[in-house]
Amino acid sequence: MRHRLAETPPLREQMEKEQGKNQQSRLYLLVSLSVFFWCLLLYIHFVVLGGSSAVDTLPQLATVSLKTESLNTRTTNSNLIPVSRPVTIDPPRVDGGYEKERSVSNELKGDRVDNFKTGNVRSPLVISRSERTKEMAGREKQNYPFMRALRTVENKSDPCGGRYIYVYDLPPKFNEDMLKECKSLSLWTNMCKFTTNAGLGPPLENVEGAFSNTGWYATNQFAVDVIFSNRMKQYECLTNDSSLAAAIFVPFYAGFDIARYLWGHNISTRDAASLALVDWLMKRPEWGIMGGKDHFLVAGRITWDFRRLTDQDLDWGNKLLFLPAAKNMSMLVVESSPWNENDYGIPYPTYFHPARDADVLIWQDRMRNLERKYLFCFAGAPRPDNPKSIRGQIIDQCKKSKVCKLLECDFGESKCHSPSSIMQMFQSSLFCLQPQGDSYTRRSAFDSMLAGCIPVFFHPGSAYTQYTWHLPKNYSQYSVFIPEDHVRKSNISIEQRLSQVSPEQVKEMREVVINLIPQLIYADPRSKLETLRDAFDVAVQAVIDKVTRLRRDIVKGRKDDNFIEELSWKYALLDEGQEIGPHEWDPFFSKPKAGNADSDSSSADAAKNSWKNEQRQHS
Repeated sequence: MRHRLAETPPLREQMEKEQGKNQQSRLYLLVSLSVFFWCLLLYIHFVVLGGSSAVDTLPQLATVSLKTESLNTRTTNSNLIPVSRPVTIDPPRVDGGYEKERSVSNELKGDRVDNFKTGNVRSPLVISRSERTKEMAGREKQNYPFMRALRTVENKSDPCGGRYIYVYDLPPKFNEDMLKECKSLSLWTNMCKFTTNAGLGPPLENVEGAFSNTGWYATNQFAVDVIFSNRMKQYECLTNDSSLAAAIFVPFYAGFDIARYLWGHNISTRDAASLALVDWLMKRPEWGIMGGKDHFLVAGRITWDFRRLTDQDLDWGNKLLFLPAAKNMSMLVVESSPWNENDYGIPYPTYFHPARDADVLIWQDRMRNLERKYLFCFAGAPRPDNPKSIRGQIIDQCKKSKVCKLLECDFGESKCHSPSSIMQMFQSSLFCLQPQGDSYTRRSAFDSMLAGCIPVFFHPGSAYTQYTWHLPKNYSQYSVFIPEDHVRKSNISIEQRLSQVSPEQVKEMREVVINLIPQLIYADPRSKLETLRDAFDVAVQAVIDKVTRLRRDIVKGRKDDNFIEELSWKYALLDEGQEIGPHEWDPFFSKPKAGNADSDSSSADAAKNSWKNEQRQHS
């Protein structure tokens, strides 16, 4: 064993000084090594691993399987943003569609995984923060839940690309069960016979020669619910894969539902089916893709039947179109509101439902060659209880004119309720007067155009702002407009005004009307026209175009913050690049203020009067 020699005091002091210096140097060295170590860790984490980890998370952005539900998808919020959720892999499809969908994910992470498996690990690519942000933003745009459907538009080899429709299989209480109880669908009319033949009603015999030999039915004007749904069954681009759908159809018989309970039922009964439908829809994964903004449904009634203003039992209709979820959907009705954006006008059904193109073409040629001995005609009843109605003055002028044909409609038996008599009158006239009915619109407008008769409107809400999908924006091409006040206050001569239209103009306008016939009628739902597009085809394509534009706006981050819903009627009239501004029809659509005696309750009154008119027709 070795012993340490005793140290003298001076030497010990010197060694303690030197030892203190060494400890201080080592401390500096440790601090430096620690700083270097943490800098190295941070560099590896944020620069080397940061780019790959960001990329790894991208495939999970907003990739949702339509077979799974998430609380995040149950929302009616239109501010759609990609959300992070697990990727659900479906079995590969035969057409390779899934492989294309998966390619985005493979591009992002496939190479890195394969290289790791083979040991061929490449040096990480260092990407700046700004470049990485731009790349992630671009990837996010490609991962909205509806992107797969949107990409089908670009597939030119697919005839259904961008046109697929997914139809919900609703519980039968929302549709078929109503037909089983058809006697309860109207207070005054046995609707059972009108729901036969896929909603077309009983066939009409061509006894008086007013019809062609096939394709004519005694169709109820409120039967669009059934006709449209049955017509959808023949649509050539139906899909069972909702992720491909350009739009989603909800086959709810909304018109038949409210018709059962309009009289003598409380608001709970009137609202029950609508509330149950919305509850059912919002639990579906398809709803979460766009919060219902890609959904649409049809109701063969006027919009005011679905816009109850209060929760008082005495108020009219139900509140379907005021439900928050329903506001996101598009509802197709035979008369829409000029002040709301979630409903769209589609034609009333006529009596003609052809099964072949040839049936339409033969009818059009026949209407071109008819001799028309009357300058103008009118079929309707006066409205003595409505001080704003001009029907009384129209009837008076027609009675005094030698070139006007009149069919007066009132209680009891009347030729006005005979399809054959109505069509014969329209076929014998150059112009058909179409003042407001009990509300803005009336079925007669479409019956008259079917007969090749040029319609004369007195309010823009009767056609021009209603049926913008089916009628030209330039209304002077196919109709004559005489403002109501010109008749009501100025007592303008309708005969004189129509006589000013030259024979050449009449011929041109009538040709436009006749060419419009295919898109104003509903083809037989049990068949399909070969090349012609009917009212159903036009409406479905318009819905698809609307949803596609919305999806593209979402992807590009566009949002119209200046949209004014109360001016909804103006937007459909705009040409590309035009902006909302003053319009000649503003006085027709100035919405009454709350508390005004002429408030929105007039809309409910119009709906009630339409039921009085139905009672008149079947009494």
